[in-house]
Amino acid sequence: MARIKAAVIFGGVSGEHELSLASAAHVIDNIPAEKYEVICIGITRKGRWLFYPGGTEEIADGTWELNPDCTSAVISPDPIHKGILTIENGEVSLKRIDVVFPLLHGKFGSDGSIQGLLDMAGIPYVGCGLLASASCMDKSHIHMILDDYNIRTAEWRLITQREMNFLDKRCAEIADELGFPLKAKPANSASSLGCNRADSLEELEAAVKTAFSHDNKVVVERFIEGRELVTAVFGYDMPFSSYVGEIVSQNGQIRSKETFACDGGELVIPADMDFGEMEKIRQTAVDAYKAMGCKGMARVDFFMDKDGLLYINKIAAMPVFDKNAIYPRLMKHLGMELPYLLDKLLEQAIENSERTY
Repeated sequence: MARIKAAVIFGGVSGEHELSLASAAHVIDNIPAEKYEVICIGITRKGRWLFYPGGTEEIADGTWELNPDCTSAVISPDPIHKGILTIENGEVSLKRIDVVFPLLHGKFGSDGSIQGLLDMAGIPYVGCGLLASASCMDKSHIHMILDDYNIRTAEWRLITQREMNFLDKRCAEIADELGFPLKAKPANSASSLGCNRADSLEELEAAVKTAFSHDNKVVVERFIEGRELVTAVFGYDMPFSSYVGEIVSQNGQIRSKETFACDGGELVIPADMDFGEMEKIRQTAVDAYKAMGCKGMARVDFFMDKDGLLYINKIAAMPVFDKNAIYPRLMKHLGMELPYLLDKLLEQAIENSERTY
């Protein structure tokens, strides 16, 4: 039986280029080779698309684009092609693709851009669709949607670029309404890039200006002191959540700062809590996943304050998949080893597309 042609797209122009490379190398090494033929498509920092025929070592160390066998490549938006067009010496060739794993993080990756292209091309892909990806990327949209579903997030306010001319007044209003400490972050930016805490009006104005250097909208939230909890959600029609994990600092103390991965901390699975509390968090994660329109997978992050109140911090529509990543570690705790998890993600992406296209 012919193997399924699975394209892995990595790299990209966002600030998380290296993270994407690490994710891709780890995923490619763990996709079941007896079932899938992996086709590698890399995007350079300048946005050039290349078909890459080499090994994962060069992807991991960032030298992949220097490989002399790389050729220009694009995903054809024409659904009759269902594949990539490679261009070499003026000759165009078609490589058909059965499914895509878009391991891109941040701008033009997890924001719905690549998902829209793949929708046009009629090619199945792993993970959330265009609208869910864009909504999860935009922190103001997460707040608005979850607020509408009565799923608790930190109290928040939005500042637009048009309000920059009277930023001091706007910041003072927000400080009066929410109180300190506060957190300012770009509405559209992955990880904690451009995100800063503010304990005074002067710090808030500075934090907002920093956030505006990354996006034209800034979300200001009440800073939540407390436990940092994480869940992994998987599935389409009947999604389910992993057990709850907790990120603690290296000395065992609970952290209160926002993080993207486990740098500087330890992921404890399961978190130290009673069964009923954990089940409530797992159900909230699934409810948020459904509210945002997610499919395939997503990581849902929480804060729990000293009073035990739970707040959704963010939803990662395209979780990281490097060797230390949270999502696959949480799923492994459920018994889904990485090769099996990747197989199921690819398999379900193909099955879901049969109802979509």
